[in-house]
Amino acid sequence: MNDVVAANPFGNEGPSPGGGALVAAEQSKAIAEVQAALLIARANPRDPRRAMDRILQDCMRPSLAEEAAYQYSRGGTDISGPSIRLAETLAKRWGNMEAGVKELSRHDGVSECLAYAWDYESNYRDVRTFTVRHWRDRKNGAGYAVTDERDIYEMVANYGARRKRACILALIDGDVVEAATRQCELTLAARIEVTDELIAQMLERFGAYGVTKEMIEKRIQRHMSALTPAMAMSLKKIYNSLRDGMSAPAEWFEMGESPAANVAAPTADSRTSSVRQRMKSRRGKDSTAPAAAGSRPQDDAPAQAKSKRHERVMTYAEVADALNVATGSDALNAAADLIRHVKDDAQRTELTQLYSTRAAEFDERGV
Repeated sequence: MNDVVAANPFGNEGPSPGGGALVAAEQSKAIAEVQAALLIARANPRDPRRAMDRILQDCMRPSLAEEAAYQYSRGGTDISGPSIRLAETLAKRWGNMEAGVKELSRHDGVSECLAYAWDYESNYRDVRTFTVRHWRDRKNGAGYAVTDERDIYEMVANYGARRKRACILALIDGDVVEAATRQCELTLAARIEVTDELIAQMLERFGAYGVTKEMIEKRIQRHMSALTPAMAMSLKKIYNSLRDGMSAPAEWFEMGESPAANVAAPTADSRTSSVRQRMKSRRGKDSTAPAAAGSRPQDDAPAQAKSKRHERVMTYAEVADALNVATGSDALNAAADLIRHVKDDAQRTELTQLYSTRAAEFDERGV
């Protein structure tokens, strides 16, 4: 008997995939974890007063207060707000909240990512999707593709941190954010003391973005020696904005025809010069030590000439690992001396930027 069966307009059911059981188990596990988090949050609701006290106590720490705010210019108006670090502190102390960044896929030199924040008590979730191109621009206009896994991770983390901050601030009440920002400003106002060391450190940090002392003085309309605590606080916010990529130097200072004026990233030349100055001063100290001990430099000349003829070559990975594992300024400067042994110019530039980033971290912590 030949039966005629009409085609199903919704399609035929295909064979079930081989990994269906495993996928179903993982889905059930994820659903159970979310349900448990929601139930625990509702069974142990946050105490807003206690959470606010913990936030204000954290904002009394000078290390957090210095990085708590950013500032950028738009349409002739200065706009400021809580930084990424303050947003993470708010989420941690507010409680019953989850926030993060996920890389969903990677293809054709582009990463598709997702940033989110989830309040388990109210079950409100804010999600931002974005893409990150694996490409790094240069000052001369010609860029290059980023292929190193660590560099790609840092690019995704940098772009994702801004979206995660926006998600966190969308969930936390505005008066909580304002109180935390105000407490950070009070902490800075009580701590900031304009000294020659502070001015020198500020000039060095802005110099990484091609901003000179004259440009800063033109903005504040006075000599750097007459800097007030309020102006120092404002300059700190501008520096945080440049560091987080929220603005470019040309939005704050008259940069002239500088190629780095509209680039929201540190200039390679200024960072390279900073590294060279530090290594030069370090070599100067090393060269004076044997003379003080009574040694004769002329005896070492043939050995130095021989070492130059047989100068070793370092790989990018070796120097990067040495910079990352350094636990102090001396170890970091010793690792920075190895940068000159890397042949590729682009890799030396990236290693110089890595050194400057770690050096800034040690300067902030006083290590």
